[in-house]
Amino acid sequence: MYGWIWRLLPGNLAARTFVTVVLAGLAVAVLWYAVFPWLEPRIPLDQTVLNR
Repeated sequence: MYGWIWRLLPGNLAARTFVTVVLAGLAVAVLWYAVFPWLEPRIPLDQTVLNR
């Protein structure tokens, strides 16, 4: 799959690398600012259970 994406990107090695970094950054930003805030109240990660 990654080879298919790499072949679809325009330009030479430097341009493809730049576009790949930008796309990866965009994916991280969407996850950080949209997906994780939406998901956080639905998953109780901060709650701890004490077994006594």
